[in-house]
Amino acid sequence: MKSFEERLTSLEEVTEKLKAGKVSLEEALSLFEQGMKLSRGLEKELSRIEKKIEVLINEPEKDNEEPILELFPELADDNREQLT
Repeated sequence: MKSFEERLTSLEEVTEKLKAGKVSLEEALSLFEQGMKLSRGLEKELSRIEKKIEVLINEPEKDNEEPILELFPELADDNREQLT
């Protein structure tokens, strides 16, 4: 399987070919389909990576420590004060 960067480069190449407008309708459709497949795959991988980063950010520093379930706990505290 190609790396994320290689697939992103392929998507950029497809986009440039479509923007140039020098392809037949059939080729444009084929390129569009290829671009959509690349785009969906890249989006899924980014989503997976974002979830992994979120888990790592919220991982407890000590074994007996509870994980932080909010990405920005300091903002959550401010919001609670404003709501009361």
